[in-house]
Amino acid sequence: MPDTPVMDRLIRKTVERHLPWNVHMDLTYRCNERCVHCYLDHDDHGEMTTPEIKDALDQLAEAGALFLTFSGGEIFLRSDLFELIAYGRELNFDVSLKTNALLIDARRAQRVRELGVRKIQISIYSARAEIHDAITKVPGSLKRSLRAIRFLQMEGLQVKLACPLMKQNLNAFREVQALADELGVPYMLDMTITPKMDGDESLLALRSSAADLLQVLEDQKLNTRACAPQGSVREPASAMGSATSSGIESGAYDDIPCSAGHNSCYISPYGDVTPCVQMPVGAGNLRRQRFQEIWYGSAEMNRVRAVRESQLPLCSNCEIRDYCERCPGLAQMEGGDLLGAYERACELAELNARLAGVENPVSAAHAHGAFNGAAHGAAVRRDLVQLSL
Repeated sequence: MPDTPVMDRLIRKTVERHLPWNVHMDLTYRCNERCVHCYLDHDDHGEMTTPEIKDALDQLAEAGALFLTFSGGEIFLRSDLFELIAYGRELNFDVSLKTNALLIDARRAQRVRELGVRKIQISIYSARAEIHDAITKVPGSLKRSLRAIRFLQMEGLQVKLACPLMKQNLNAFREVQALADELGVPYMLDMTITPKMDGDESLLALRSSAADLLQVLEDQKLNTRACAPQGSVREPASAMGSATSSGIESGAYDDIPCSAGHNSCYISPYGDVTPCVQMPVGAGNLRRQRFQEIWYGSAEMNRVRAVRESQLPLCSNCEIRDYCERCPGLAQMEGGDLLGAYERACELAELNARLAGVENPVSAAHAHGAFNGAAHGAAVRRDLVQLSL
């Protein structure tokens, strides 16, 4: 979403007043794909019912939410999906969807358009079926997703491709770029591979090394921030980011790590509320509490809200801080400290700085030997405080 003066003023007001205007809600963790990098538990442990979700949407509208993303799992596995979208639109939410699109046919694409959905983000891992289908573990999945994209485009809907990068598809990223150009749609490359929800870190073995990511980072079309000369104004990277991000850039976020807990949050299929899907700080549960009680009254939410980048013990003094994309949620998951550094962010910041012409860039954490001799993150488990799984 573009950062215009009007949008920037709106964002500043939501941050100042802690208005939860951007909400990511997973309707289910069930899925018809079994992606090798997925962090979810696909069993149904008691998803919120239709009335429960509608009540949650009522509460979100009352709290001032505007942007609503329905995600999963695979949202089209919920038989009440269209009913929930319709209800969200009745409440004047700007609704976006995240899906693998396997279940979207011409009729469903038409219904999505009729309901006024603004954007549909679809996961595509490669333009080659043998790579994409190997990641999803569903033969024919690429063909089905591409067919769905064309159905959606025939209805005039805005589609965006999301491509998480890992060892299995790293060398296919240019093909995804070309596919997006062919389809006439925007795309996003996401270098974020996270531990599983239970803290199992085995998925991190799928990450491409920082050195292997150099071919992506040095592409000026993808990484304008790093490739700008040292000392120049660096624009946000146009096609790189996190699949969980809102994609909204603003100076209102200066000195706060991100929007999580300030004007955005995450709700799980079981009613758990956290600042972000990648920030496992359990703030409360909608089956036991009202949303505004959690949003404004949770000690955990207020702890996240109080964090300032200028006060981070190590990172605030880092000489290459401007090149870093530190995520506080990943700092918690991988380093066990919401205020701390984590090695992946430091490695990528050093690469970005080097690409921008900084000589011998070294992060503050590396300079202090913060990761030396540590089984980094091995004993860290996600801080999901009494969540209902």
